[in-house]
Amino acid sequence: MFRLSKPTDREIEHEIAASLPSLMRGEYLGGSGGIRQIGLPTGFVLDRLRTQIGEGKEAYGRSIREIRNWTQFHLDWARVSNSSAPIEVGQIVAVEVHSLGLWSLNLSQIVEVIQTGSRFGFIYKTTQEHVEEGEERFEVSLDEKSDAVWYETEAVSRPRDLMALLGYPVTRAFQHRFARDSHRRMKLAVDYR
Repeated sequence: MFRLSKPTDREIEHEIAASLPSLMRGEYLGGSGGIRQIGLPTGFVLDRLRTQIGEGKEAYGRSIREIRNWTQFHLDWARVSNSSAPIEVGQIVAVEVHSLGLWSLNLSQIVEVIQTGSRFGFIYKTTQEHVEEGEERFEVSLDEKSDAVWYETEAVSRPRDLMALLGYPVTRAFQHRFARDSHRRMKLAVDYR
């Protein structure tokens, strides 16, 4: 999971190919109400953040393009390694993270795509090749009454990797940092006026 060197493109491709049969069990955010119906599983934490990132249909259209381009991951310390990957059910998403001098490659699989006239996004579930166990939702929406464009992230997770568990306060700090940076990045990309 954690390593001292940046993973090569070949290593990333190998990890993606090897991860296909390793999807974790559980459905927390999607399906028939997710945690809203079944409650939070033991040992898991829930994180939710919602930010207005623009206004109007043009901004909503931009927000959808930015989600499709993985802009929420265009951070100084994190990125989607397979950034040409389409947002579709079954797609493996490889997120490369560089923090505290260590590199990690975290693989998740898209299990649900959200697409209506006023909502767009996806839910992905971690694979065995991820330091955490759980799901995360990335969604943009247009409030048709106020014309506000919102970006929302929601995650249910617990440490799976031993280092993530031993360094749990640091792990949680990085989860919160990712949420803040991701929301800042989406706002900058969509509401660039």
